[in-house]
Amino acid sequence: MGNYFHSVVLSESSCNGCTHCMKRCPTEAIRVRNRKASIFGEKCIDCGECIRVCPYHAQRAVTDGLEDINKYKHKIALVPPAVHAQFDIGTGLGKIMKAVEMLGFDKAYDISPYCDIASAIIQKHYLEEKKVARPAIYSDCPVIIRLIQLRYPDLLDNVIPLVSPMEIAARLIKTDMASGKNFHSGDIGVFCLTPCPARVTSIRVPIGIGSPYTDGLISIRKIYGSLSKNLKELRDTKNVEGYKFSGRGLRWGRTGGQSHSIGCRNYLAVDGIENVINIFEDLEMDKIRGVDFIEAYACTGGCVGGPLLVENTFVAKVRAKHLSDMVASPELIGKAEVEKLLDTGLFNWTEEIKPKKLVSLDLDIKKAIQKMEKVEEILKNLPGIDCGSCGAPTCRALAEDIVNGRAREADCVFRLRGKIE
Repeated sequence: MGNYFHSVVLSESSCNGCTHCMKRCPTEAIRVRNRKASIFGEKCIDCGECIRVCPYHAQRAVTDGLEDINKYKHKIALVPPAVHAQFDIGTGLGKIMKAVEMLGFDKAYDISPYCDIASAIIQKHYLEEKKVARPAIYSDCPVIIRLIQLRYPDLLDNVIPLVSPMEIAARLIKTDMASGKNFHSGDIGVFCLTPCPARVTSIRVPIGIGSPYTDGLISIRKIYGSLSKNLKELRDTKNVEGYKFSGRGLRWGRTGGQSHSIGCRNYLAVDGIENVINIFEDLEMDKIRGVDFIEAYACTGGCVGGPLLVENTFVAKVRAKHLSDMVASPELIGKAEVEKLLDTGLFNWTEEIKPKKLVSLDLDIKKAIQKMEKVEEILKNLPGIDCGSCGAPTCRALAEDIVNGRAREADCVFRLRGKIE
């Protein structure tokens, strides 16, 4: 799986070699040999697409459990907009927050108000001041940044170097608690309920920041049953008050929410990893012009389509829209307050993101060129239809595997048949 943590892991005992995951992997990180899949860690971006499509549940996400919150004296839960979309509109946002606290947390905070802070910073600092190349790219989806780093490094100058609303919330809450209530920051555990495995990787192997303030992430799917049980207990309870929400911020749970929140007119909102790849390909070839902002999500529908959720993506997407329309939206903070927040140094990236080099055919340039020539020779003898029967996603991928000793030319059923004949 590579030299660093990955949230997406594979259970070989459950794998039947069906190739569903291999065909859908956006970075060609999966191979199937001897009816078992394997993942190249250096290519994996933890998008969770393999989790979504595997009929045997051989892939899973490594997330924190509720027992992990007991490591801390004071336990904080961060609730993203996607959580609310898992339940009927009439459930009540306050009741959902209370149900989260009943899991063992001292306090639950909705992330939507912190999405407003991110919107204001993006609008008033990065877009109006033209601090990054156009079109500016910001995504609450960590997969997008890793995808750019791995496949589209020329677009790194377009990325807005701002931490996610989840991390904004964690930093403001921890800072406030540590200064105002005499809590030691190490005593405060901030856990976010996550719709996807990529967020777990984003705090275990952070990009752009040294040390995240978010301490853990808990799969929404894992706690959905407990949340539903808690909501039944609260069924006869009147509306629960004491929590802050923003209709504008709640839109961040679905595609288009970021763009709407920052008030950008010339934007592209794209979801689904394959669609994102197509847009980035066009962007690199200068086919997209006159766009100021690109909002991108790996999952269809946005965060409401995450692989660690329960509700149907399209049902959740509609719910998210209705909820955002029903909840009042406070005015975005002004430019002076934006600059004051940025001066704290809490919200901008502190480390430069450099292109992530894929493992080449060989570390020695001369040998790599020789291997590339062999790859081209092998490709001439392959059918070029990318059927996947060989256990590699494309014929080129098979040719590279052959050169590196990870496969044989006979793995191609067409070549094997030719030899037999």
